[in-house]
Amino acid sequence: MEKQGVRGPKPRFLVGNISDMASFCAQSTSTDMDSITHDIVDRLLPHFVAWSKLYGKRFIYWNGTEPRMCLSETHLIKELLLKHSSISGKSWLQQQGTKHFIGRGLLMANGNDWYHQRHIVAPAFMGDKLKSYAWYMVESTKQMLQSLQNQIKLGQTEFEIGEYMTRLTADIISRTEFDSSYEKGKQIFHLLTVLQNQCAQASRHLCFPGGRFLPSKYNREIKSLKMEVEKLLMEIIQSRKECVEVGRSSSYGNDLLGMLLDEMQNKTRGGNEEFSLNLQLIMDECKTFFFAGHDTTALLLTWTVMLLASNPSWQDKVRAEIKQVCNGTSPSIHHLSKLTLLNMVINESLRLYPPASVLPRMAFEDYKLGDLDIPKGLSIWIPVLAIHHSEEIWGKDVNEFNPERFASKSSFAPGRQYFMPFAAGPRNCVGQSFALMEAKIILGMLISKFSFNISENYRHAPVIVLTLKPKYGVQICLKPINP
Repeated sequence: MEKQGVRGPKPRFLVGNISDMASFCAQSTSTDMDSITHDIVDRLLPHFVAWSKLYGKRFIYWNGTEPRMCLSETHLIKELLLKHSSISGKSWLQQQGTKHFIGRGLLMANGNDWYHQRHIVAPAFMGDKLKSYAWYMVESTKQMLQSLQNQIKLGQTEFEIGEYMTRLTADIISRTEFDSSYEKGKQIFHLLTVLQNQCAQASRHLCFPGGRFLPSKYNREIKSLKMEVEKLLMEIIQSRKECVEVGRSSSYGNDLLGMLLDEMQNKTRGGNEEFSLNLQLIMDECKTFFFAGHDTTALLLTWTVMLLASNPSWQDKVRAEIKQVCNGTSPSIHHLSKLTLLNMVINESLRLYPPASVLPRMAFEDYKLGDLDIPKGLSIWIPVLAIHHSEEIWGKDVNEFNPERFASKSSFAPGRQYFMPFAAGPRNCVGQSFALMEAKIILGMLISKFSFNISENYRHAPVIVLTLKPKYGVQICLKPINP
């Protein structure tokens, strides 16, 4: 790549630039932010900021023995995601880092495996099936709002809203895709959260040759947690299978788990031999959607509440819109397209705080990308957070909360093609429509029932632990609209 003019920091033997990145991040996140500012790229991607100043919009760095090209040229990113999705995907390091967490489910699949998995799960998040979930979302949200109301009656005024959003989105994904409930599956969610943190710690050693074989407390704990999660998942799967086998049900159900079991049964009867769906892969898909189906949406909701709590004028505007459109009722599927201000707020929240701050793609074969010859084995890392905070794309107020930039006639409209909170192209997030519908319903109901402002106890400290999270949660003060 150096012959093509792509340069970067000098790597060290075996460790590459890992120590440089660790030093940058340790320094940038050593203290909390002084105030609620959305200028967070320097804090969360300090190595990108430093190296892009030295080497430009494309540069090479080494994560141990894995070469990575950081790319922030938007026209090349668009070409990569739209044109080369079939010959690029997740790297070995990524797959190893999440092997015990979400396994080889859709999120980590490549090539034909990805294509077949996507084909199986996509119907669970489309059309009438998607619309049918609205009722579950409303009912689960009513329970959360009642819980908040009860706590207020007992004298509580401050709430860490992230905890409530995490439980709520977990309950919704459980009910809609696994015919379960949060109470039934909360142990799985708890274990997956712990497993996520442990895998993030352990993956730091993977980039060293032989690192995955090194004994460590993380590896031992991860294997134990994985066994616990899979034991609980197997109980859910076996319960569903037994209902059919003993004749209590004529089908496995039409939710995601039912679709996966149907597909496995069809393959057993003699289907496509190129792709085999077995119990282990079903468990991996369950882990993938239990996690991705609640974690990222919970973060979207938590950051959006923080932004509205810090911007009361926008909170009032959205509340007035909800009152006009919904007329005192819970948001229905027919209301959602009319909640334009709420949609703008959600998009601005996703721009400022995208759950996935980077988007990686490894080349599985040589290919041409613009003026670059990309060799097999090179990982291209797209700094989504930096692109969402690019003054060149979004204007001088890039680090300000301004939902107007997502208005239909906004002057920022051309920049919206580089808005990618759910990735882009064929490998975009399969649950995107589900997440947005869920977010609109939950926020619509919360905002219509409560006014809220940011608590003096809130400490603004965004961090990245696989996803972009508030380090200490988001504390808000709630007040019922009609006590």
